[in-house]
Parts: sequence; C-alpha cells; structure tokens
Amino acid sequence: MPTLHLLCGKIASGKSTFANTLATEHAAILLSEDAWLAQLYPGEILSIADYVRSAQRVRGVLGPLVIDLLRSGVSVVLDVPANTRANREWLLGLAQSAEVPHRLHYLELDDATCRARLHARNAGGQHDFAATDAEFDLITQHFCVPTQEEGLVIEVHRP
Repeated sequence: MPTLHLLCGKIASGKSTFANTLATEHAAILLSEDAWLAQLYPGEILSIADYVRSAQRVRGVLGPLVIDLLRSGVSVVLDVPANTRANREWLLGLAQSAEVPHRLHYLELDDATCRARLHARNAGGQHDFAATDAEFDLITQHFCVPTQEEGLVIEVHRP
C-alpha cells in the first residue's frame, strides 16, 4: 500500500537527512521542497516572504504530482516542513485525496541542538539555504508541535 511520509521538525533537526533514509527504506520517491526552490528560484529567496511566496507556487504543482504518484501505487517521502498546523492540514489533505495512509515523522530536538547543527550546516555550505540566527528564531516562533487531534499518525524520533 503506498504511503505518504511527512516530516516535522525545527530548522536543522535533520529532516532532509531522515527523508533520504525513509525514501531508501520504503522504496519511495523523495520530493524535496528545498531542492525545487533552489532550482526554480536560484538567488531569489532572500527573505521569509520570498520563501512563502515561492513555496506556495511550488506546492501548487507539487500537490497534484504527489496525489498522482500515490494513486499510481508509489510511496512518497515529502520533504516539506510540516511545522505549522496549516501546513499539516494541506499535507494531510494530499493523503486523503489520494486515499492512502500517511505517517508524520516528528524529529523532536531542542533549540540549542538545532542551532548548533544550523551553524555547522551553514559552515559546510552543503545545504541549499543558509538560515541566520535571526531567521532561525523567527521561524521557530511559528513552529507548532503536531498532535493526534489533527488527525495525524505521528511517529516521534528523538536523538
């Protein structure tokens, strides 16, 4: 049965790394929002507002693609941050539209660890986007821990 795997966790919690592992373990297609954004909008995402605008465009194309893949029997790991209730509603709607099960993988990590990982990631230059400490703080303010009351099947992962 095809499954939609979703990822939730603060910046630099390891979502993309874990997404690669999930894709391998489940022989699933991995679709990464960051990769799409970097290819479609190189050098154009310079603020949170730029990200929100560009991500909405990508999601307009990505949503129907994910539903089609799932309906055709292919499991999908969707590396799109399920970090707000609104994002999770949209993501859950994809699984519901395709009539397949989902699993939300919540990478539970404290701010200090994520910030340290972010600094290391930025120094290494191997990620498509490098968030500043101010951006980390701003984005983290909007992070909302997922709950089963949202209709989600949640699997919590701790380091």
